[in-house]
Amino acid sequence: MQFSADLTPQRRQQDLQFLQELQIRGSRVDLVVVGGGITGAGVALDAASRGLQVVLLEGVDLAFGTSRWSSKLVHGGLRYLANGQVHVAWESAVERGRLMRRIAPHLVQPMAQVLPIMRGDSARGAAIMRAGLMAGDLLRAFAGTPGRLLPHSRRLTAEQTMGWVPALARRDLKAGLLSWDGRLEDDARLVVAVARTAASFGARIITGAQVTGATGTGVSVLIDGSAIEVPTRSVISAVGVWAESFDPTLSVTPSQGSHLLLAAERLDHPRAALTVPVPDMHGRYCFVLPRPDNLLLAGITDIEVPGAIPSVPTPTPSEEAWILQQVSRVLARPVSEQDVIGRFAGLRPLVTVGDAHGPTSDISRRHLVRRDDSGIVTIAGGKLTTYRRMAQDAVDAISDRKCVTADLPLIGADGDTAATLPDWASRLVRRYGSEASRLVAMAQDDALLREPVAPQVPVLGVEIAFAIACEGARSFDDVVQRRTRLSLVPAQLAAAEPRVREILARTVYQ
Repeated sequence: MQFSADLTPQRRQQDLQFLQELQIRGSRVDLVVVGGGITGAGVALDAASRGLQVVLLEGVDLAFGTSRWSSKLVHGGLRYLANGQVHVAWESAVERGRLMRRIAPHLVQPMAQVLPIMRGDSARGAAIMRAGLMAGDLLRAFAGTPGRLLPHSRRLTAEQTMGWVPALARRDLKAGLLSWDGRLEDDARLVVAVARTAASFGARIITGAQVTGATGTGVSVLIDGSAIEVPTRSVISAVGVWAESFDPTLSVTPSQGSHLLLAAERLDHPRAALTVPVPDMHGRYCFVLPRPDNLLLAGITDIEVPGAIPSVPTPTPSEEAWILQQVSRVLARPVSEQDVIGRFAGLRPLVTVGDAHGPTSDISRRHLVRRDDSGIVTIAGGKLTTYRRMAQDAVDAISDRKCVTADLPLIGADGDTAATLPDWASRLVRRYGSEASRLVAMAQDDALLREPVAPQVPVLGVEIAFAIACEGARSFDDVVQRRTRLSLVPAQLAAAEPRVREILARTVYQ
């Protein structure tokens, strides 16, 4: 049976009523998923598509935590191959191919990457990097991703390298290495698409639901001031860096990865991502990734976060300085703090059993699935690219029904409506896929929705309305931080806020 994929305010009220009536009827659901990031949404989709009755409970909003703070990459795990984590690299390559070919081709596109070889770099080091890229080619081929999507890597001359990344220091450049990987349009948009696809199979996706207690057979939750008990046959915890709160036998080491946003013109609009090896740190790189809307994303750090886990982490001054220093080493004109127009940080949920030792960059990115004494299953660790496989392994722990998500397209992935839509809708096609036609229809008779929310800001008014009407957004923050990502560049958010609030004022979303 198919359901609507829309997370409307009315549907949320119906789902709350369903939960409140469960105990009265003396019934229970098959599965409660705790956590609304990419892993929790993936678990909800996997279970619902197997025919299970699923409730997902998220304390704040979809993609509130780590899932919106990634590098926006769907990558084949070459770094993990270099560090000997062959299983993680293989799993990443397989899942990348599935996302690009069938699951979310509208959200994941090929991205060229250039690794410059500078004067002073050792010939041995360049040879090792070339060998690593060739190993990545083999991994891609064995994973079944066609070369038309991700071409083979190759060596470039200095002039060819400059053609891809014009801002490089030409006098110090000897050559370059070109390879290809997957670029994600928006990590939070992927989470919303997965959650809405789960909803199309009947999953009840409820945000603003603070779980206050859980066993393997029931969950206590506070929603809109009401305490509700949810009887269930199974519970899966997918709460990322907070996994220890459900399974104290796990050791979660939050690793902070910080990013800086730059204007694309600052590096002369590169056509490829710039990858810079970090001296004296094997397998570590800094990068500058071309992003949609004339932005560049520079990163990334890998530092342990001791003490209390922040709900919204922030880059430290030392991290910012380190990123700028590493990237500047290969540029004709170094980047500085004045070039930074936005910044954010995320926490990798690195997980082991027992005490973790050593630097966070050495802890495996492999995920774990564990069941505690009360019956709660915890899925922890892993990475965004492998969310689907993580979800499959978690649901396999509570169900023997066959997983069907390996070839299941997300909402927006089927169909191609770009040719029939007006020119102003090109951004919508990129972010909503085949659903872009719905947004165009919504804005057809309303100029306020067809226009950008501010001059020099790419977000359209209709994206605000659609977030409330169909995507489960319930507040200003939900819209600007996780549906449209306006908050990534503070200057754009400040310019857009009046129009966003104007559109919200005429929309019922409470």
